[in-house]
Amino acid sequence: MSLSGFVDKLERRGLLLKVKREVSPRYEITSWLLKAGEKPVKFERVKGSSFPVVSNVCASRELVALALGVRPQNLLRTLLRAIEHPKEPERVKARGYRELPPDLGRLPILLHYPFDGGKYLTGGVVVARDPELGLNLSFHRMMVVGRDRVVVRILPRHFHTFLERGLREFAVCIGCDVHVLLSAATSLELGRSELGMAGALRRTRVVELGGQLVPEAEMVMLMEMTDEEREEGPFLDLTGTPDLVRKQRVARVRRLFVREGALYHAILPGGPEHRVLMGMPREPTIFREVSRVCECRDVYLTPGGCSWLHAVVSIRKKGPEDGKKAAEAAFRGHPSLKHVWVVDEDVDPRNPQEVEWAMATRFQGERGMVVRRERGSSLDPSADPETGLTTKVGFDLTIPSDRPRSLFLRPPPPGR
Repeated sequence: MSLSGFVDKLERRGLLLKVKREVSPRYEITSWLLKAGEKPVKFERVKGSSFPVVSNVCASRELVALALGVRPQNLLRTLLRAIEHPKEPERVKARGYRELPPDLGRLPILLHYPFDGGKYLTGGVVVARDPELGLNLSFHRMMVVGRDRVVVRILPRHFHTFLERGLREFAVCIGCDVHVLLSAATSLELGRSELGMAGALRRTRVVELGGQLVPEAEMVMLMEMTDEEREEGPFLDLTGTPDLVRKQRVARVRRLFVREGALYHAILPGGPEHRVLMGMPREPTIFREVSRVCECRDVYLTPGGCSWLHAVVSIRKKGPEDGKKAAEAAFRGHPSLKHVWVVDEDVDPRNPQEVEWAMATRFQGERGMVVRRERGSSLDPSADPETGLTTKVGFDLTIPSDRPRSLFLRPPPPGR
């Protein structure tokens, strides 16, 4: 299902908010999205561009589940299966695309907030290929600094490795299918293509445009990395706070292809779609790592922790140290994690009251804490700004092994 097809499905089900009057990409669309919450929105007429804007298509787990054809409670294991059992995408001939001049002014790129460093591309998936490491998909925000130039925020991860190995040309896909968006947001091992995960989630097709092999999308830009650097930011990040301004590399748009009737996908910085796409794909990576040391039942990155810094891990405890082992493993599974709570399987990790109850009745700080000082998330404004060091804390909220288990269990209701 293409992004356009999914938007049509949302409209048929009465889940889409359509804004028919002309709106400005400068702040006005941001205001609409802040009021819309998790509701998908389509802006049919955007000042200065002929392309409609869609946003919030992945703003909740329910929307993602609808796109994948699964139940929301099955999302974690669906993603996990796709990671562990990838499927090669289908290669098809590119149809329905037309080439436009490589002018970013044609696109309805948003200026979100008055303090932003500039207009930002937020929904683009970078497609990079290395002759030895294969194909990699990843998200990178891009600040517009010219008619055909953007500053790309690049963390020291796979795309950075590809550039260090000599990569110059890459593609940016805007308006990808939901399963491709989820796969691009997932951190797989270097050398494993996220397209295999996408293919396992739903039928995935790739096309060749201008010599680049890319997943089907509403828009495809062929880019070239230059030797220039510019300051990037400020930008409102996942935590709801402005990220630091840094020198980053500048890329040039060489060619631009669009589908007939193409939609421009914009992700509101710090909004619900941003949190779902960044956070939810980290849950299976935490699950995999915790499962190596004990029996993991569930993982949940909490909204209050920005869907990035806080997690609750549910385990079936079999040994006295399983709780602490699970906390240590969770930090390995998601290095940006700052705090993690480990609970028994009788506690719902998605219910904050139950988690707090477990902390109140089963936790003792002197024996149930894992504390470590190491590099954490660059998004955490409380971390050391020079070293990136932060204090990570794991809380073992599981039932103590040296006490009768019956003392910590809630009794079942008495009959009917």
